Amino acid sequence: MSASPSEPAPTRPVPRPGVMDAPLYVPGTHKAGDDAVPPAILSANENPIGCSPKAVEAYRAAADQLNRYPEGGSVDLRAAIGETTGLDPERIVCGAGSDELITLLVRAYAGPGDEVLHSRHGFLMYAISAQTVGATPVAAPEPDLRTDADQLLAHVTPKTKIVFVANPNNPTGSWSPESELLRLRAGLPAHVLLVLDSAYAEYVREPGYGDGRALVDAGENVVMLRTFSKIYGLAALRLGWAYAPASILEALNRLRSPFNVNAAAQAAGVAAVRDQDFVERAVADNAEQLRRMTQSLTQLGLEVPPSVCNFTLAGFKDAETAQAANRFLLARGVIPRMVAAYGLPRYLRISIGTKEEVTRCLDALADFLKREG
Repeated sequence: MSASPSEPAPTRPVPRPGVMDAPLYVPGTHKAGDDAVPPAILSANENPIGCSPKAVEAYRAAADQLNRYPEGGSVDLRAAIGETTGLDPERIVCGAGSDELITLLVRAYAGPGDEVLHSRHGFLMYAISAQTVGATPVAAPEPDLRTDADQLLAHVTPKTKIVFVANPNNPTGSWSPESELLRLRAGLPAHVLLVLDSAYAEYVREPGYGDGRALVDAGENVVMLRTFSKIYGLAALRLGWAYAPASILEALNRLRSPFNVNAAAQAAGVAAVRDQDFVERAVADNAEQLRRMTQSLTQLGLEVPPSVCNFTLAGFKDAETAQAANRFLLARGVIPRMVAAYGLPRYLRISIGTKEEVTRCLDALADFLKREG
């Protein structure tokens, strides 16, 4: 950036427009009180039963080769994903979490003067990533906390370059049937990229749900994102992948760094994706505790929108009560997530933990609500 004749020259390097306008993403905390007792960490939608023991074994074995660069194209990992999902490994690219892939897609397809469209309560990184490249994030309303294809289409303009849809959505836990997404895609101009973020797809067993692969196969403007951070329990390793048309893969592979996925993550990912018995156990455990959490929160008089994920929202009468509940839970060693940044100030998002963690959370909330009268 050069100064105009009437402006003094900068006295230090200046980031390009958009970078400093983007808010910092604030992750859920893992700390509560003095942590004399290990906290119940229900703030980040992590898998409470950990990850596959086979993934741990593969991760440890990788320690013997730390002097070697990782395989640059994640070839074995893409092959393992293909074996498990039935997808073509040649149409898969891996990243350091799906967050990296979101960033790369925005860098590839949006810039100053462009718009990036998302639903009102969608994942914060859609808007943040858009702002870092100088694009304008646009939020379409979500009636009843559900992504609405008509609202998204109504907000498409000639400036729209990308539409992000999380299905299921974080933090609402709601989902859209595949038929609705097909209608959305049909209404978009061919040059607009539709990104289906299916981070929580493995948890969904509802009729009519599709993870996005059918839409990718139907044309040239849809990408499906997936992650190893949720059902596979590998959040610490930052591992994700995308299934996309060849033209989009070509762009992503040019933007990503040569060794963007570390060797230990690749090894653990191969073992994790092949251990579908662990996945089914995690799905079953989550379903049981989600049902229990939902029923109990409802009995306590809280608003609980339907969720198909490994978390749920708990709605209080107003934002002040939600903040007070958050403070009370933290003091009791239970860590939920405030979601005011998502436009939901009177809600807490509560991840589904172990049976014991769910009990601690419910007991603490019962005590809080009793105190509130």
